[in-house]
Amino acid sequence: MNSIVINKVSKSYEKVEALKNISIEVEDGELFGLIGPDGAGKTTLIRILASLLLPDSGNASLAGIDVVKGFHEIRKIVGYMPGRFSLYSDLTVVENLEFFAGVFGTTIEENYYLIKDIYHMLEPFKDRLAGKLSGGMKQKLALSCALIHKPKVLLLDEPTTGVDAVSRKEFWTMLRRLKVEGITILVSTPYMDEASLCDRIALIDKGQILGINTPKGIVDLFPNKLFGLSTTNSFALLGYLRNQSICKGVFLFGQEIHVTAANNEISMNDLKEVIEKGGFDDSTINQIEPTIEDCFMQLMGNK
Repeated sequence: MNSIVINKVSKSYEKVEALKNISIEVEDGELFGLIGPDGAGKTTLIRILASLLLPDSGNASLAGIDVVKGFHEIRKIVGYMPGRFSLYSDLTVVENLEFFAGVFGTTIEENYYLIKDIYHMLEPFKDRLAGKLSGGMKQKLALSCALIHKPKVLLLDEPTTGVDAVSRKEFWTMLRRLKVEGITILVSTPYMDEASLCDRIALIDKGQILGINTPKGIVDLFPNKLFGLSTTNSFALLGYLRNQSICKGVFLFGQEIHVTAANNEISMNDLKEVIEKGGFDDSTINQIEPTIEDCFMQLMGNK
């Protein structure tokens, strides 16, 4: 059975089309990633699923409940963690937990087993005001509050944005543990490296789905040879290669340029000749394996 079903959902804000005919299905107990840059439509989609926004067209359901017609029931079965910290800053850690447990007619003790791995890191700060916590601790408190009523579906909107690398790693470890409890998790993120931590992912840009597959499945579908180039003048070489017919896509990844060959007959020597013809004699070239980010950029180019 599918815990989340999104069927041809569209949403506009005046002249801006935030979502364009989106369709996604997420299986029971799946950790599903919604991967895309800022402005892609991730937050709008999650807010529709949380029954906080109405779609212009299409429909969606969680655990078989329509998010519009059954919004009262939806709010009982969903845990929602928005992108911005939205708990009560003037309440302590434990007071926030008690409040959210009370709203859902439960107690901290009843579902403590769900949050114990998270809460033990918060316990030394249980009497601290939530507004005085660090970014990583705010994140853990928000997740604890979203879980305290044992939701069937957990919606997380860019939960790791703005936190340190250690907290990001800890957070994804916690999500894998929650998956064991049978909770279906939909998490959005702009970080391409987090895509590999999901069971399946949907790549989204400008309100459109570019592809849905496992992380490995997305990478395996990359159609052309990919080369990594290093040079002392990356920006000049970048501009030069974007005007060469043997290059299908050229993007800067840190200090390295990734070049997608126009066809698979093109070799490193062919590319080297074109580069040297442009006067870039200090370049090094290697054939490399594509990443999720390479696939995303290639799909964006196709659209």
